[in-house]
Amino acid sequence: MVRPDAGARRGSFSTGPLPVERFFQFSLLGLVASGYLAVAGSAYLDVPTIVLTGGGILLRALMLAGLVRLNLTTRAATIAAAAYAGFFPIDYFLLTHDFLSSTVHLVFFLAVLKILTARTNRDNLYIAVIAFLELLAAAILSIDFNFFLCLALFLLFAIAAFTSGEIRRSMHKAPATARGGLRNFQSRLAILAVWIAVGILTLTAGMFFLLPRTADAALSRLMAHQIRVPGYSDHVTLGDIGEFQSSSRPVMHIAIDGNRPMGSAKWRGDVLAEFDGRVWFRSGPEDPGFQDIKVAGGHISLGSHAGQQRSYRVEFTDLESRTLFFAGTPEIVEGLPEGTRVETETGCFRVPQPPPSGFHYDVASVLEEPPEATPPLNPPPILNLSRKEAYTQLPDALDPRITALAESLTAGATSDLERARALEQRLRQDYVYTLELPQRAVPDPMADFLFTRRKGNCEYFASALAVMLRTLKIPARLVTGFENGVYNPISDLWLVRASDAHSWVEAWIPGHGWCTFDATPLDLSSHPVTLLSKASLYLDAAETFWRQWVVGYDPNHQGSLADRIEQTARRLGVGWFDSLSGAESQWGARAKAWARRFGLGAVLGLLAVYLLWSVGPKLWRGLRIRRRVARVRRGEASVADATLLYERMLQVLERQGYRKPAWFTPVEFARSLASNPRGRTVEEFTVAYNALRFGGRTEAAPRLSILLDELERPVRRA
Repeated sequence: MVRPDAGARRGSFSTGPLPVERFFQFSLLGLVASGYLAVAGSAYLDVPTIVLTGGGILLRALMLAGLVRLNLTTRAATIAAAAYAGFFPIDYFLLTHDFLSSTVHLVFFLAVLKILTARTNRDNLYIAVIAFLELLAAAILSIDFNFFLCLALFLLFAIAAFTSGEIRRSMHKAPATARGGLRNFQSRLAILAVWIAVGILTLTAGMFFLLPRTADAALSRLMAHQIRVPGYSDHVTLGDIGEFQSSSRPVMHIAIDGNRPMGSAKWRGDVLAEFDGRVWFRSGPEDPGFQDIKVAGGHISLGSHAGQQRSYRVEFTDLESRTLFFAGTPEIVEGLPEGTRVETETGCFRVPQPPPSGFHYDVASVLEEPPEATPPLNPPPILNLSRKEAYTQLPDALDPRITALAESLTAGATSDLERARALEQRLRQDYVYTLELPQRAVPDPMADFLFTRRKGNCEYFASALAVMLRTLKIPARLVTGFENGVYNPISDLWLVRASDAHSWVEAWIPGHGWCTFDATPLDLSSHPVTLLSKASLYLDAAETFWRQWVVGYDPNHQGSLADRIEQTARRLGVGWFDSLSGAESQWGARAKAWARRFGLGAVLGLLAVYLLWSVGPKLWRGLRIRRRVARVRRGEASVADATLLYERMLQVLERQGYRKPAWFTPVEFARSLASNPRGRTVEEFTVAYNALRFGGRTEAAPRLSILLDELERPVRRA
């Protein structure tokens, strides 16, 4: 069904000259690729679909470049489509269990099939429609900065496809011989498309920022369908956070007062108290131990605490969570939505529904100090009996080896704080951190982690620590949230990714209350400083700018932008006039010092740039002509070389004082030189040129080279 050389025999791309047709086909493929990248960047497609669709696009590119000869017949395409239609129920019932995902797989498979079998103009139209639908789907799924980049690429390829398609159509319909020999046709057309695309983007960007519009109103419908990274809920199964950590997608941006790091502070979110050996649950609000405070007016004050106070702003990016996240103990919170509830017993904040992307709130918190570094509270906090029983509850079928291990690891400790630290340190030292989840389900995940695998992610470490503390009658609970994140110096924000998701333990220490313990070893492979990681910070800064000044652009942002421009202009103006009035001597001294140090190098550099600008193109053109003439003399000529040799002849005659009028044909110009000593040579050159250019007789090329040498020799005077 796959015939390697069938494409060459049937002329799949014979509807126009090769340069125009190839440029057009690559432009169409660029349309599809930009739409595909936009959808893939929305994080909606699964890995197999991304890989197989990308492979199909790459295969089509190799076919257009002539590196792969592949002709998928219509019959083979029909059989493949019918086979996938039979695979669709298997995909739905056994693999994805989701009708929408299975349908997306089917649509992308048919799209790749159409791309690989396109031959006619109608097929090209189908490809353009597929690309447009891809971009439309991406606009519904995501409006982040990646979509803007793909939109710019789509616009560029659309202009290139439209212009080359019009040229292709006119050349196909023209009954007369089309003009040939266009130099650098593909590069010139590509540059034209780039300039048009840049011009369109520049004009629309200017109108976007200058016109008083509200992007929130314009894009709110799209934002309602945005796919967000899944967040935490009221229960966590062992392994959930490990899967969450496999993504490096940003979930929060945090502006810290003074951009000072918070040390080992964690972004605390939810507290889970009940554990059945596999799943952690959060007690419901009906539990009498929890007391909710309903926030009204967006502001809440929770009293003052001793310790180091820090202020910061948290902004959700792509986190679908009803839980809000804080570093330390919040004292003042502003910007809360109506209906936010605060659990006084756990200190957890929950909003009525997951807030949209861009939601932010301002916090003043007190950072937690280790209990060893702080004196006991006076009066000491008290944990009532019912809550103590809830926080020491153990799974029904707990492996007795876990209790024995906890007792052996804490032998010699004399206080609950010492016991908690001993368990924390031994788990960090004796076990290995990994994101690899168990290959198979086991009856007792905790016993498997502690005595068999001896490695796991943060959930296993935190769960093991909490369970062992409870076996020692020390109240403990699981906390879910995020690590500190990484500072982005470009945007002056702390970036928290999904890979920063974390879980740890809070244990009740007499005299101190709930204290933080983290048994997870340090992951030395996380966030390595590489060129790729630095590039990701630039992309994140661009994404932040996009969300702030494009998605959230409104009259308030417009006024802020205008005010900044005005203030900058005033500062520049004041500085300019100050320099004119009182700093002439200082500027003169600096200019002389700079001239002594860099003057000669600057002059030589400018001279070199001028020479390259003025002489470089001529030298390159002359070198290119000489190389092609040398190729003709070796007998490796093509029809396109005829025009090059004829232009070379006209340059030689022009230096000798004979210029061809623009309205003369080559034959008429040769006849006009009949009485000239060069006339006969020019006439013979013209005959050979026509034979090569229009007759395709490549054997005439060596004669053109010989006649060109004759014309370059000076005329002998009688």
